[in-house]
Amino acid sequence: MKNIGVQIDGGLGTITLKRPPVNVLNIEMMDEINETLREWVKKKDLKVVLFNAEGKCFSAGVDVGEHMGDLAPKMIESFHGIFRLMEVLGAVTVASVFGSCLGGGCELAIFCDLVIADDTAKFGQPEIQVGVLPPIAAQIMPRIIGRKAAMDLILSGRIISAQEALGMGLINKTVAKGDLSQETESFIRPYLSLSAEVLRITKKTIKAGLMDDFEPSLKAIEDIYLNELMKTTDAQEGLKAFLEKRSPEWKNC
Repeated sequence: MKNIGVQIDGGLGTITLKRPPVNVLNIEMMDEINETLREWVKKKDLKVVLFNAEGKCFSAGVDVGEHMGDLAPKMIESFHGIFRLMEVLGAVTVASVFGSCLGGGCELAIFCDLVIADDTAKFGQPEIQVGVLPPIAAQIMPRIIGRKAAMDLILSGRIISAQEALGMGLINKTVAKGDLSQETESFIRPYLSLSAEVLRITKKTIKAGLMDDFEPSLKAIEDIYLNELMKTTDAQEGLKAFLEKRSPEWKNC
């Protein structure tokens, strides 16, 4: 793999984001994650899937250039493929976060069942500031932290600290800078001592109890994103302005 590291050790599968300097998720990288998860769906002894990262931060988000033109549908297909595979994976998914965790990177982290972060971590969905929206966050965030808090974060695009994210219930635990690797090992250790099959069934039961059907809601979000949002003047202007390093000039249409 060119953009990720992949390791399996017993019941633990680790996917390490390795696209320096800030692990921007492009289609090639997302395809590699999809390829890995597709293989791991078949592994009945897999207990935990850990997403971590090398470099300056967890991830600054999805490549803005790939939101535009003919690449947008392919980008959405590849990006959302990750979450569709995570939804059927069965194993406990964990994100270990430091530094910037923004946009698509934030969506990847918070979609995981569990999130541990060090005190340098910053979470946010700033997409609205460049004229687009975060489809996965729109689906999952209200279910994690409630409608009001989700509206605040998604509609404002503001960035929050690890401590604020913890207080909202967006993440599970914060640790001191420098301790993340060791603390992550301790955090996931209890799950690795359990039955992979019982973990799968228990996770399935929790989701059944929420009566939450992921696929229909994501399809509705994708339709709005591709067929309404991406056809607006302002979405195209916001993306172009970001790439050209200037402030967008909104036309409100």
